[in-house]
Parts: sequence; C-alpha cells; structure tokens
Amino acid sequence: MAHYAIGDLQGCFDEFQELLAHIGFQHGRDTLWLVGDLVNRGPQSLACLRYVKQHEGSIQTVLGNHDLHLLAIAHGHGKLKRSDTVGDILAAPDRQALLDWLLRQPLMLHTERHILVHAGIWPQWDVRQAQQRASEVAAALQSRPDWFFAHMYGNMPDTDRADNETDRLRFATNVFTRMRALYRSGQMEFDYKGTLPDMPAHLMPWFRAPNRQTLSRQTIFGHWSALGLYQGENVAGIDTGALWGNRLTALDLSSQQIFQVASKQPKQFE
Repeated sequence: MAHYAIGDLQGCFDEFQELLAHIGFQHGRDTLWLVGDLVNRGPQSLACLRYVKQHEGSIQTVLGNHDLHLLAIAHGHGKLKRSDTVGDILAAPDRQALLDWLLRQPLMLHTERHILVHAGIWPQWDVRQAQQRASEVAAALQSRPDWFFAHMYGNMPDTDRADNETDRLRFATNVFTRMRALYRSGQMEFDYKGTLPDMPAHLMPWFRAPNRQTLSRQTIFGHWSALGLYQGENVAGIDTGALWGNRLTALDLSSQQIFQVASKQPKQFE
C-alpha cells in the first residue's frame, strides 16, 4: 500500500490518468491526496471532478482557490473570467451532486507525519490551531454557503488580528487557498507569483517565516506553479505547472520519491 500526493490538476485529466498509470496506482490498495484546484483553466474540469468524486474511497482532496471560485459562481457570487473553463460543470446533468460533494471537502488534512493544504499554513499556527481554523471555514462553508461566498473575496485582513467572524473566516480562507509570500513584517502579500530567486528582498515565502510552528510535520502544498517542485524546510511544493505546459507531479509520502509526466497543454506563462 502506497500513499501519494499529486499537485494541482486544474482540469488536466489526461495527464492525471497518465500519472496514475505511471505510479501504478490501484484503488482499494493505494491512497492519494490531491492539493486542490481540481478544476478551471484546463480542458477537462468536469472529468477531473467526476473522477475524484467517484473514487473518494481512495482519493482525498482539499479545496483550492479555483474550487472555491467555482462554488462561489454556482451560488451567485464572483464573476466568470475569460480564462475560466468551468462551464461544462455548471451545465452538467449531475451538476448539483458534484457541487454538493465539492462543498463538503476540507481545507486541511493531516496525519502524524504529514499535512496537506492547497497554499500554506499561517506560520504562527500549530497543527491544532490550523485544523481548528480550517474546520471553522468548512463549517461556515457548508452551513451558510451563500453568506460565506458573499463575504469571501478580499485581501483584508492580511494578518491574524481579525475582530469579527467575517474577517476571521476570510483570513483563514486566504491562508489555506491563496498564500504564497509574506512581508518580512509578517503580513500576507497577494501579488507576488514569481520564482524564489526573483522574490524581492522585502518578501519571504510563507514556509521560511521564523518560528514556524508546523516544522515537525511535512507540509505538502500546491498553488505556486512558478515555485515548481520544491523540497526543503520540511515542505513539499508540488504544483509544477501542468496547466502551463510543464509537468504534473506525484510524491510518494513514505519514500519521498518524485514521479512526473509531461503536460499535454500548450507551453505558456501564468
């Protein structure tokens, strides 16, 4: 029995199937974590969503920002962008079952050795605090989805000093699904999407923040395609830009072995 994690799919279903074949994945024997962003911008979002839902006994996923964007649109919030490719889901005969299932997915999974999130974990949170914040978001998302999506969008607060429920939930959602860089003064910075070598000196990646409280477990994340495959500081960044014509990556959580397949998408820049 093997336990793998795979990076952002974003509708790259053919690459997903090729990678599963490459690692010899067997449902019922092996298990798989997905870092979120199952859908959007790639060509086969509906196929990705249907497959993961069909195999939820052996595949678990966390929610990414593109998954939340799809759900927000379905609930009448947010706007379809020119680059969005979720129309097939919104028009599908099984649309409601798929969206209801997606709405129930968590923002964080963890074991004694590993943590899975889409983007990151606030450095000052330990595992218990992070799970509590993820559970709060999930509870609001599932019990009050219309209210949640009406208040989800926005960059403030940019640090963990929320005075009300709305700000507290928006901050946690942004941490788990959007965070890449932090100012050295500690606040989230939302615009930088580039590489580590090009990162301005006044910024740092979230996983290099001082006194990070989750160093005892390996955190697996995606979301940052320009970062590419990254292993260090007891994290594994595995969004290797399948959507952008690069590669789709799997990580064996026990051996730390990396498996990759080439993208079938046109080479482009995010």
